Amino acid sequence: MSIAVVYESMFGNTRTIAFAIAEGLAPFGVVVTANVNDPRSTGATRCAELLVLGGPTHVHGMTRPASREEAARWSKDSTKHLILEPSAPGIGVREWIRDLDLVPALSAAFDTRVDKAHIITGAASGHIEHALTKRGSRSAITPESFLVTADNGLANDELDRALAWGISVGKAMEQFIHH
Repeated sequence: MSIAVVYESMFGNTRTIAFAIAEGLAPFGVVVTANVNDPRSTGATRCAELLVLGGPTHVHGMTRPASREEAARWSKDSTKHLILEPSAPGIGVREWIRDLDLVPALSAAFDTRVDKAHIITGAASGHIEHALTKRGSRSAITPESFLVTADNGLANDELDRALAWGISVGKAMEQFIHH
């Protein structure tokens, strides 16, 4: 099986989660992991049976150009101790989905969000899932959020949860393919 794990990351947490998910998916096929601003992301998606797509939650949903600009400004504030990812100034998941010429038949969506109640933070993953299904993909599993602390670190056990979720996505993909 060919699997593409594609992510958008502002400060590194979503990238870290994406690689943990990819590790969980490794037993299920050939996995290519790439940032939305890496040309490999489109090529890998074109030939994938499964696309796992994720990004950070901004203003209750997927990032927008204005929210990405705000994140870049935060990284310039030395009191916040944030380091902007080298690929962050590019496009986001929203634009990447819109511009995708071919969407795989199966998909799964994830996000990172602040460790507060969902009603307060929202979650990009549901919006990502909706955008992918609107383009014709079928969601293999319920979208998942991975939590980030107030000081921009991954909450306890989030890497283990991401690895386990990757395994769950792989098992769900097998169920779709074998039925």
